[in-house]
Amino acid sequence: MRVQFNSDSSVMGTENVAERIEAAVREKLARFEERLTRIEIHVRDDNGAKGGADDKACTIEARPRGGRAIGVTEHAAKVDDAARKAANTLAQRLERHFGKEARHSHDPRPDKVM
Repeated sequence: MRVQFNSDSSVMGTENVAERIEAAVREKLARFEERLTRIEIHVRDDNGAKGGADDKACTIEARPRGGRAIGVTEHAAKVDDAARKAANTLAQRLERHFGKEARHSHDPRPDKVM
């Protein structure tokens, strides 16, 4: 599973921030690692230098093998908090997605016995 980290110019895109957020997201989504090909993390500051409550946003998009992308966006006062919230929400969505997949896969019909 590849992880791609992106940030806009108003968010500190230093290695430390990228590594910290990537590690937290990998840890939260580790149980889905074999089922995902890529995760994209986008962090931004919605209103730049103006400040404000919940102005940092994190969008995480997961790409399941052979499926359509699943994405979530969360907002918080700090980038790390927004990333944590987004990872939690994405984990719930992936749990539902893969749970439905398992429920709808059918076992082969047993041979009829006469």
